[in-house]
Amino acid sequence: MPITLHFAQVLRSACLLPAGRLMALCGLALAVAGVAPAAAQGKLEAQYEASLAGIPVGKGAWNIDIQDDVFSAAAAGGTSGLLKSFTGGSGTGASQGRVVNGALVATGYQASTTTQKKTEEIRITLDKGNVKDFAILPEPPVDPDRIVVTEAHRRGVWDPMTASLLRVPGNGDPVSPEACHNSAPVFDGRMRYELKLDFKRMETVKAEKGYKGPVVVCSIYFVPIAGYIPDRPVIKYLAAQRNMEIAFAPIAGTRILVPFWLKVPTPLGPAMLEATSFITAPQPPRVAKTQ
Repeated sequence: MPITLHFAQVLRSACLLPAGRLMALCGLALAVAGVAPAAAQGKLEAQYEASLAGIPVGKGAWNIDIQDDVFSAAAAGGTSGLLKSFTGGSGTGASQGRVVNGALVATGYQASTTTQKKTEEIRITLDKGNVKDFAILPEPPVDPDRIVVTEAHRRGVWDPMTASLLRVPGNGDPVSPEACHNSAPVFDGRMRYELKLDFKRMETVKAEKGYKGPVVVCSIYFVPIAGYIPDRPVIKYLAAQRNMEIAFAPIAGTRILVPFWLKVPTPLGPAMLEATSFITAPQPPRVAKTQ
């Protein structure tokens, strides 16, 4: 997830890992999406800050727009403060799709990341949950130690951005323990992995601007499937973690939840991504044009 580019760099530095791209973290801050119908329409404009042991190291923005027949999401982020002097980087990303019979069906995902060494772009085209086409530019070299992603791995998956839209079925309050009873298969252009949630607790949060209210806190588990190098320390570290937590807040007017904060333990202290501004509002249904 592009909004977490700077967060990935935080963990790379905190865990004293190689400077290679942390594909596992690109989707770590994502929630898990369901396929049940979306309810009504809503919009979110949010700002996030990443920190390590309480020290700010990055900032990002995330905009989501859910209509009755289409949806879109876009994010941008980058390092800041002291970390920028050592591992400066920035990233943007977006996904878009249709709302078919109430379900969010992504059709495309694009992401671009820039570091001091290079710029990389990822593009994914989807058709009903199956990857139709994808590309990484420039094309990365083939690594014989990387577990191959097969065509079967690219079926029935979510792109990282769409996977951030956590759908809670039913008619009750979507901010509830039931929201954590979920998991999702994700393909980010290079890696295929699972994100699994488990209910932890309920909390109340207050953003510096915007949302004030309940969030549901879930434990989050990262399970690599393919497209990764098994001996990479970051893969082993993330897969072994049992204390990662993620909190979800609602998009007004919908049954969609999105991450409000994410906490990951590191050897140098907790790494955290948290919303500082979380402005959300319902949107009225579009009025059909008449002749």
